[in-house]
Amino acid sequence: MALLSTAILVSSTIECSAVTALVSTCYTFITYGSPDPFPGSPCCNAMANLKVIADTIENRRFACRCLLGLISTYNPNAYAIATLPDFCQVSLGFNIDPNTDCNLIL
Repeated sequence: MALLSTAILVSSTIECSAVTALVSTCYTFITYGSPDPFPGSPCCNAMANLKVIADTIENRRFACRCLLGLISTYNPNAYAIATLPDFCQVSLGFNIDPNTDCNLIL
């Protein structure tokens, strides 16, 4: 029961649709590889907002799972998604990588 209530809290706090909407702000870079996002750009502002909503361990893990789902959706442009935090100088607290185990994120 406790696990179920935690899952409900997490999903009500952050949803994959919110993560997808934020990442979609970077659509041009993800799709075409340019222009590079930079701090202060709408794309990087979205990454900063993603950091804000991924404010707890549970939310970071949930955001990680959503981002890994996007990597498979945008394949072969997954590398572009993985580089967004670095371009934007935003630390999400985890690496966006298909090999990341989201359950181990703290």
